[in-house]
Amino acid sequence: MSDGTVFVKLLRPGARLPFRATPGSSGVDLHACLDANVEVTQHPVVIPTGLAMAIPPGFDAQIRPRSGLTRKGVVAAFGTLDADYRGEIMVTLYTTSPGIRYVVHHGDRIGQLVIARLAPVAFEAVESLDETERGAGGHGSTGR
Repeated sequence: MSDGTVFVKLLRPGARLPFRATPGSSGVDLHACLDANVEVTQHPVVIPTGLAMAIPPGFDAQIRPRSGLTRKGVVAAFGTLDADYRGEIMVTLYTTSPGIRYVVHHGDRIGQLVIARLAPVAFEAVESLDETERGAGGHGSTGR
């Protein structure tokens, strides 16, 4: 990937290479690769993309929701593709309430893929951590 290329295998007819909707987009669109339409409800549904990828070592690929679908109450579950995974990329979709029904058609944009360089970190067990103003406050502790 040093030259910016991720190798992608098209697994089935109709599978589409990911692409950036605009030059400034951080994510590339993932498309449904379906033989028949799929209805999405509150129960998670796994949607195939017809793609497999070779993510280079030292990189991570993250599946993220599309804001246009989220606005309609259709959410793609956040997911991580590890560099050693070579299976089909799937996107898990669900709706945010029982009254929302959404039908996915072949070729629909169903999620985004964002590729990032992994930080080289190590983990070490310690007896204590340095103090900060926030401390252990979390889950909304910095807002009202």
